[in-house]
Amino acid sequence: MFVYFYDVKPKKKDDYNRLKRSFYYHFNKIKLNDFSFKTKSVLMVNDRYEKLIDSFFLGFKGQVEVYKVKTDGVEQLC
Repeated sequence: MFVYFYDVKPKKKDDYNRLKRSFYYHFNKIKLNDFSFKTKSVLMVNDRYEKLIDSFFLGFKGQVEVYKVKTDGVEQLC
């Protein structure tokens, strides 16, 4: 399982809304049936989707800050 932490960071402040709209438009086109967890800036996916999600984020290289963590499990506190 992989956990991705991401943040939309445009090069210019004026481009924020355009970049955010484009990012989420393309993000929502990815049809994965088993998103384990998805919030505003965290995504947890099965191992088999690693290359797909990596290539998606690489398409926004320099505009989105992304960190990826390999984990065996995550538990909810509240």
